[in-house]
Amino acid sequence: MSVTVDRNMALLRTAYRCVERGDLDAAQELLAEDFIANVPGTPEPLHGREIWRLGAQSMLDAFPDLRIDIQDIFGVDDKVTVLVGFRGTHLGAFQQFEATGRQVGYRSVEVYRFAADRIAEEWVAPDMLGLLRQIAPTEAEAEAETATDTDTERRTDRRSDRRTDR
Repeated sequence: MSVTVDRNMALLRTAYRCVERGDLDAAQELLAEDFIANVPGTPEPLHGREIWRLGAQSMLDAFPDLRIDIQDIFGVDDKVTVLVGFRGTHLGAFQQFEATGRQVGYRSVEVYRFAADRIAEEWVAPDMLGLLRQIAPTEAEAEAETATDTDTERRTDRRSDRRTDR
């Protein structure tokens, strides 16, 4: 491996450690000013360090004990590819799901391009379906929530009926 590839892999490991510590300022400093994020579900690449920070912050808000495990890493020229595992406890809202308190884990394949000793671009392919399956309410939980909502509506309706009878 070349010195450049080794340096890029070390830089990426440092970025992951910064995110684990919740030090997004330090992680953001490792990104190029004109950072580009290629994210599934977006028709065009996203641009800027702030875009990255918003995504990282949403993960830390939802999973404050987030742990990142590099399972495999290799690099060629100006790119580093990593198979990374994420795990944590769902303690905050994530997408449309409120906190469940569940332990979750998922993997992602990620490719990073480096320029001038900074992370210049990323292509990420996280297993979001796997993650969402872990935090989505189970069928039994959804049924219980529906039953609770129905019971609450009935009590509210009965109270309204009693008030109109007076």
